[in-house]
Amino acid sequence: MIGAIRKPIDQVVTVFGGSGFLGSYVVGALAQQGYRVLVPTRQPNLSNFLPLGRVGQIYPIHANLRNRDSVAHAVAKADHVINLVGILQESGRQSFDALQAEGPRIIAEVTPAHASLTHVSAIGAESSSESAYARSKAEGEAGLLAARPDAVVMRPSLMFGPGDSFFNRFATLARMLPVLPLAGSDTRFQPVYAGDVAAAIVKAVDGAVPGGRIYEFGGPQVATLRELVEYVLRVTERRRLIVPLPNPVARLQGSVMGTLDSLTLGLLADEMVMTRDQAILLEQDNLVSEAALREGRTLQGLGITPTAYEGLVDSYLIRFRKTGQFDLKRNAGPTTPDLLAPQSGGPDSGFHPERAPGSATAPSAAGH
Repeated sequence: MIGAIRKPIDQVVTVFGGSGFLGSYVVGALAQQGYRVLVPTRQPNLSNFLPLGRVGQIYPIHANLRNRDSVAHAVAKADHVINLVGILQESGRQSFDALQAEGPRIIAEVTPAHASLTHVSAIGAESSSESAYARSKAEGEAGLLAARPDAVVMRPSLMFGPGDSFFNRFATLARMLPVLPLAGSDTRFQPVYAGDVAAAIVKAVDGAVPGGRIYEFGGPQVATLRELVEYVLRVTERRRLIVPLPNPVARLQGSVMGTLDSLTLGLLADEMVMTRDQAILLEQDNLVSEAALREGRTLQGLGITPTAYEGLVDSYLIRFRKTGQFDLKRNAGPTTPDLLAPQSGGPDSGFHPERAPGSATAPSAAGH
């Protein structure tokens, strides 16, 4: 209703998680539509959204999802509220319960009644899951919908795009390791472009997405984890041995790596760390459900054509090749014929300044 009455420039959108990977796409898309955007963050002084919008259009403010008063302040003047906050690994007080279970409920409870609410969860959110991540996502959805039954909930599959933590991660590992141990090698994914998810979120802000429903977003291609890693190796032109890990071994590896990461105070490279909870997540397919397809709770149902990962991912993984994009052999190809004359002057050169008009070449000027 708000969007139909007032122009975007007159509306404020508060985006929790706006400084993250998906957040950069969402904030940029909102700014392009003309909305004014507030981005709550724990460190607003480190945020730089200027390239995404006009001066003063995007404004970072201090807020902490664990502090109810700061959340209430961040949404007090909002016409629309979006929650993108999510983590794959717990660290200190940044826990699944605090950010993914309690956070969405707090946001829903303090969001003004007139403001729309859009929440991004994840495919695989399930209260009965063995994964703490998946359980917290399901609890967050339930708490949010209990407080705001009209909210829009979106569950994307694995997201990709420049700066993603999946394709870039495996490209980095392939550059570092001669062998790639792979948990969940046969697990199927439906990679979805972060820009498409952002477009769906903007539609929700525009009022074009019915509330009170859970939407599931996936791309046009389904592939196993092994197939995706093999794709990364082809694009980066690296030969690596892929070693599938049985689930019990993968869980053990996750326990060991998670413990090492804690003992080293997070000094291990992010690409090297896989926790036990992540190993559990990799045991389940990550696909759009048949029910969502049947009921039109998908990108296609919202009028958005999903983007394939092939081609787009190539463009930002090329830097992981040994010579990057500067490969003379690869770039060598048919060249434009040399149309220059063999001599700079003479009858065969095509250069005849005496034929040009003007005093500089006229006979009367030649004698000066």
